[in-house]
Amino acid sequence: MLILESQKRDIAGQIGGDLLGKNIISVDQFERSDLEQLFEVTARMKRLKEQNGSTDILRGKILANLFYEASTRTDASFSIAMKRLGGEVHNIVGVQFSSVSKGETLPDTVRVLSGYADVIVLRHPEKGATRLAAQAIESERAKLGQTPVPIINAGDGVGEHPSQALLDVYTIQQKCNQIDGLTVALVGDLKHGRTVHSLARLLSMYNGVKLIFIAPPSLPMPEELVIELQARGVEMQVASTITEVAAAADVWYITRVQKERFESIEAYKEVHDSYCVTAATVAAMKAEAIIMHPLPRVGEISPEVDELPQAVYFEQAANGMYVRMALLAGVLGKW
Repeated sequence: MLILESQKRDIAGQIGGDLLGKNIISVDQFERSDLEQLFEVTARMKRLKEQNGSTDILRGKILANLFYEASTRTDASFSIAMKRLGGEVHNIVGVQFSSVSKGETLPDTVRVLSGYADVIVLRHPEKGATRLAAQAIESERAKLGQTPVPIINAGDGVGEHPSQALLDVYTIQQKCNQIDGLTVALVGDLKHGRTVHSLARLLSMYNGVKLIFIAPPSLPMPEELVIELQARGVEMQVASTITEVAAAADVWYITRVQKERFESIEAYKEVHDSYCVTAATVAAMKAEAIIMHPLPRVGEISPEVDELPQAVYFEQAANGMYVRMALLAGVLGKW
């Protein structure tokens, strides 16, 4: 952690149905009622795009995308979301294209950007980086007597990825009609997978949700998160293969083994092909089950699965733009 845990709530802030000016750092900021409101706005954003293509509610607003790690969907969906809302985007993708390559610290970088942009989206390899950035922005803006510029966490190392989890839960709700009582299998690199960390926390807000963890022995769900979920009353099961629980899950959330988190290529090679969902695998699942993936995939789902009705991962990715349109409109006061 880059800042004290006790500072977490102060910097992030509860959402409480109002996103105006709020940082989006952790899914722990949200209550279930907040999700319901966010998803209502997300549905409106989807209709807006389908009917009109774009709007101008964020005309004159500027988003700074600050990505210290590679990204396709998160970067593109935030950028395009901002443009569909009438705003503009400045992208800084890759540290080689910024003053970070000269040794500039993250706090200095965001202090500067907060003077240029109306909202900042940050992806960073260190857990807790977005909270550190938010603290720096708030300190600088307070000194100037100005309101803070909201920052949105687009992934902080092995920590969280709140906007991804929000779009994941939105997709589950759209495809399954409800979330209460579902069994969700989380498969792959559960140790490093920030998407599954955030998703598990959000799912714990719903009644009767059961989680099944399927991971290589060296890549289990972090113990501290398991303890947290137990305290929230979540029923959990650990399985070693997809096959042994194929008929148990309503939602299959498949993730890649994250090569960039390993200290050696040898260690990665030992586990990178631990699981692969094929048409035969799907045949053993519930007929109404859905298969999700935050993408990119690197062999965990065979292309033959893409055409099956259970595969929703490309629709899931599309939902990312609508959720991020809702988040940007919210933090900039245009709900």
